[in-house]
Amino acid sequence: MKKKLKLTAKKANRYDLYEESVQNVDFETEFFAKIFKKYTKKQCTKIREDFCASAKISQAWVKRNKSNIAYAVDLDKKILNFAKNRSKQECTVNEFERIKFIKGNSQTKSTPKVDLVSACNFSYWVFKTRSELIKYFKNTYKCLNNSGVFMLDAFGGYEAHQELEESTKHKNFTYVWDQHSFNPITNDLTCYIHFEFPDGSSMRKAFVYEWRLWSLPEIKECLQEAGFKSVDVYMQGWDDKKDEETDEFFKTKKCDADPGWIAYIVACKKAY
Repeated sequence: MKKKLKLTAKKANRYDLYEESVQNVDFETEFFAKIFKKYTKKQCTKIREDFCASAKISQAWVKRNKSNIAYAVDLDKKILNFAKNRSKQECTVNEFERIKFIKGNSQTKSTPKVDLVSACNFSYWVFKTRSELIKYFKNTYKCLNNSGVFMLDAFGGYEAHQELEESTKHKNFTYVWDQHSFNPITNDLTCYIHFEFPDGSSMRKAFVYEWRLWSLPEIKECLQEAGFKSVDVYMQGWDDKKDEETDEFFKTKKCDADPGWIAYIVACKKAY
């Protein structure tokens, strides 16, 4: 019996590592479907995944239901080709045909109207000015059906303004989140993701992010200016006994000034 080769920086695929350490697409697609039904009383079937990268949300979405369709949009041709090839391997022929891979800028690219648009992993923070952010939100608004819902995520807390590194151990590697620099005058935030391996090798700057740290009130105001009629914030729950975050998110208008928090923002074309 052959020994299973240990993961090293040379052997690892950075997208696989990212998916294992950052994404939880089964939770997200379940949450999207639940939220859409809660607001609209309808079934969500068509989604658009902006800044899709490896398009894992789109894959999970078409696997949920045989009538589901996903539009996966990304500006990077290389990652889009990777997403296509990986989807061919991991999806049935029918599932693969229900993912529409689209190369384009999420800020301006038009697609057929969908029930829900997602912008996850803080990807829209690449837009650093109010006008650029509103331009993206307006394009999203145009791509949604009349009862459409826009789902975004955000993070914050006083640690979000700090330069710090956080390590999380996984089975075959360690994930390192590096908030490398922050400029309080512009709220420009440079972050890296590194991966470290048991043999001592590492993948430094596997992913690089040049963002603006947007606050929840700013995001809400820009969404409203773009035309969205209702905007709600769902904060992540906390388990006092385990002293850790839960997998549940609750709609709220007030929360504690925690060092770090994650939230989902639900923007609707209709007022609910």
